[in-house]
Amino acid sequence: MSIGYVSFGWIGENRSIKVILKDGLWHTEHHIDGKPDGEKIALKTHYLTIQFSDKTFNQNFIEGFKKLNIEKDHEILAMCMGGVRSQAAAELLTKEGYNCVNISDGFLGNSENAGWKNSGFPCK
Repeated sequence: MSIGYVSFGWIGENRSIKVILKDGLWHTEHHIDGKPDGEKIALKTHYLTIQFSDKTFNQNFIEGFKKLNIEKDHEILAMCMGGVRSQAAAELLTKEGYNCVNISDGFLGNSENAGWKNSGFPCK
């Protein structure tokens, strides 16, 4: 099973998506830059950290994700601020049998693409 890399133009074309998983590395990211409000476009949004602010990996990431009770047939979009941490999350979830893709743009975008916020998707 491979991990997909998608940009935000793809979201509007694929309505089978049911869940957004947003990695909130530091709470200050959400307070300063905002966070996605997927519910406004019928996407359930969960916030789960894969890497802590001291750069250590969240050893309980998979356990925490399983507690969210997300069905394995749901399409899951993994997102962080720039698309790197969410790639690790997408890979781990795919290994667990979930249908997960990384949003390579991230929330704020990167050198190639605008990202969730700058593409006009709803934010909190």
